Amino acid sequence: MPKRRPDHIPMRTCAVCRTVRAKRSMTRVVRGPDGTIALDPGGRAAGRGTYICDNAACREPARLAEGIKRALDVTIVPDALELEEKHAAT
Repeated sequence: MPKRRPDHIPMRTCAVCRTVRAKRSMTRVVRGPDGTIALDPGGRAAGRGTYICDNAACREPARLAEGIKRALDVTIVPDALELEEKHAAT
C-alpha cells in the first residue's frame, strides 16, 4: 500500500472571501439534514458544509450571512450565527 505524501495539506475555499487556505486553519459551518445551521468544530458532522477563514472581515455578520446563503443555499439572519475566535493549539 503506498504511503501518503507527507507534504500534502488539504485546502479549502472560504465561502465569504473565496481565498484558498489550509483546511485546519478554517472553521466549518454545516447545514444539517433538518436544515439547521451549526458550527462543526470536529469537521465530521453530517450535512452540507462550507468553510470560513479566520479573517476578521469574513466574520462580519452581513458578509458571513451572504457567504453562507450562497454556499449552503439557506437564508439566515446576519446575527444568528456567531463564530468564536479559534485558538489554534499547534
